[in-house]
Amino acid sequence: MSARFTSLTPLLAPRSVAVIGASDEPTRIGGRPIAYMRQQNFAGRILPVNPKRTTVQGLPCFPTVADLPETPDVAIVAVPAALAVDTVAQLAVRGVAGAIVLTAGFAEMDAAGAAAQEAMVAAARGAGMRLLGPNCLGLFNARIGFYPTFSASLETGFPLPGRIGIASQSGAYGTHLFATARARGLGTPLCITTGNEGDVTIGDVIGWLAEDPETDVIAAYAEGIREAESFFAALAAARAAKKPVVMMKVGRSALGGAAARSHTASIAGDDAVTDAVLSEFGVVRAVTTEQMLDIAYCASKRIYPARNTLGVITVSGGAGVLISDAAEELGLAMPEMPSAAQAALKALVPFSAPRNPVDCTAQVFNNLPLIGHFAETMVAEGGYASVLAFFSQTGGAASIAPHLKTQLGAVRVRYPDRLFVLSVIASPELVRAYEAEGFLVFEDPSRAVAAIAAMGRFGAAFAAPPPAAPPAVPVVTLPAQTPDEAACKRLLSVAGIASVPERIATTPAEATAAASALGFPVVMKILSPDILHKSEIGGVLLGITDAAAVARGFTTLIERARAARPAALIEGVLVAKQMSGGVECILGIHRDPVFGPVAAFGLGGIFVEVLRDVVFHRCPFGLDIATAMIRSIRGAPLLLGARGRAPADIDALARMLARLSVFADQAGQRLRAIDLNPVFALPEGAFAADAVIEIGE
Repeated sequence: MSARFTSLTPLLAPRSVAVIGASDEPTRIGGRPIAYMRQQNFAGRILPVNPKRTTVQGLPCFPTVADLPETPDVAIVAVPAALAVDTVAQLAVRGVAGAIVLTAGFAEMDAAGAAAQEAMVAAARGAGMRLLGPNCLGLFNARIGFYPTFSASLETGFPLPGRIGIASQSGAYGTHLFATARARGLGTPLCITTGNEGDVTIGDVIGWLAEDPETDVIAAYAEGIREAESFFAALAAARAAKKPVVMMKVGRSALGGAAARSHTASIAGDDAVTDAVLSEFGVVRAVTTEQMLDIAYCASKRIYPARNTLGVITVSGGAGVLISDAAEELGLAMPEMPSAAQAALKALVPFSAPRNPVDCTAQVFNNLPLIGHFAETMVAEGGYASVLAFFSQTGGAASIAPHLKTQLGAVRVRYPDRLFVLSVIASPELVRAYEAEGFLVFEDPSRAVAAIAAMGRFGAAFAAPPPAAPPAVPVVTLPAQTPDEAACKRLLSVAGIASVPERIATTPAEATAAASALGFPVVMKILSPDILHKSEIGGVLLGITDAAAVARGFTTLIERARAARPAALIEGVLVAKQMSGGVECILGIHRDPVFGPVAAFGLGGIFVEVLRDVVFHRCPFGLDIATAMIRSIRGAPLLLGARGRAPADIDALARMLARLSVFADQAGQRLRAIDLNPVFALPEGAFAADAVIEIGE
């Protein structure tokens, strides 16, 4: 494990634990952890601390941390907020490796609480002690009977054995996931909640689970990512270990984002950027608890096809259409069966529709071995990575189910590298029997398709080659203030980013000479570092075709700028060659408060506002990622030569985008944003027609 992730082991798998604020009452916050650990036979030593008692729940109790007979691996802090900071400091002096602070009343409350939390974290870090919380619900590690939590969800049952780990910023929602998973028969022996994340972050927990040999699948719930580097490292570790991460990242709406900040004092960030980051690392994002657990359940088979294709066998034509619609919406390929295989199935059942979905019709129930023939042909001849068999309530019928299990089970055994999923309505006992044979079982076929599609996304991420190195770009020193358009383009030219030919004019005569040199028609724009959005004041003139119009245009632009922005510094007029043909694109940079500089690409001009067809990727990146971004937008056919038009120079566009990403990464935190709109993607080359670089403090 990496050192940062390894340092969590005393917190998550300790050999001894102190409970500060221990209660003799097993239903109080300071009493539940002790009661749960004793019920579940925690093998380590439990050391209650309470100055008012000599015993707690039958265990010897000690008045202070200093009086403990040994230094525990971890301590549970369940004292009032006014005492918590000093308690953590005492634990740090004692040399305790980790503290789990259940106490609330810190950064989630107000500025005073935030300051107290900073003091608590400083005390812990000064001694090298990891701190979970504050304001957290703790965790459980059922493998060793370790339950440093006050969650009442454990009163209704303890975790089932399994290999799914839960990481959650929200304690209540984390245990909700556990309880829901338990009701579905899913084993989640590890559930770790991070609360305010004064020290230990959701990224740290994901990283520890990624490197834990007994965890196969990671289910994560996050309201906001507080610390990017540990998050990136954790997701990279999970991908390297081929462990799927399914994440519910909430705070997608403005209202949800505000709730996240007040709940855990976190920054929700831009949801589109979060989507891009999760996609980069192969994380599948769930939008409901049901979907998250469906994906975790499916992932527990550890079959992740890099090239996922779906073959469907059904006794209902209508279900086949429903499944096909769901697959198309999710981008899950359903190729046709080979023609020879279709003919063979048609010979077996003349009424069948053997293309894919393969509708074997209810006829097969008169001759049940036919089900095995259909399934075998689909897998052997169709070569599908995933198979979904829809038998609805018939699959739960006592007269059919044993034969179905036998016939399909024989095929599944012969192809252990394929996903076999049943959509049946059956009793819990029969569902467990199907699962014992290696099948995944869903009642709803649409949910089954979504889970199957997720396995392909995991597989593609695990199989993807390492990304190409970003291009080498000279480091540019940013000016003290936001520059004008011409200065922006000079800065970008150092990074190899080409602009439309243009000249600066300070008089009508200079403008006329510039236009004559560039060639008509030209574009004229007011040049001022104080007027970034020139079109809003009428500061752009298009299609100027003669010298007289240029002279008039110069005067018009100066007058408009002075009238609209009297205090603005007017440096002149920019005269540029008017481009024709090609496709207008937008290339941009936005500094995300969590993830740093993020690049955007989409169709430019009016299209960016109307269609919002834009993709994002964090900086920096190479030509491979830049090319993939360009080809991924919905409007990509316009760039690739739709309807007989000449294709744009994708290579030049990708070079510009990759170089812009490196420029942004190297520029430092003073760079707030870059907006190149439009960029003309021509059959030969790509040129920025407008540029804005916003500089911050």
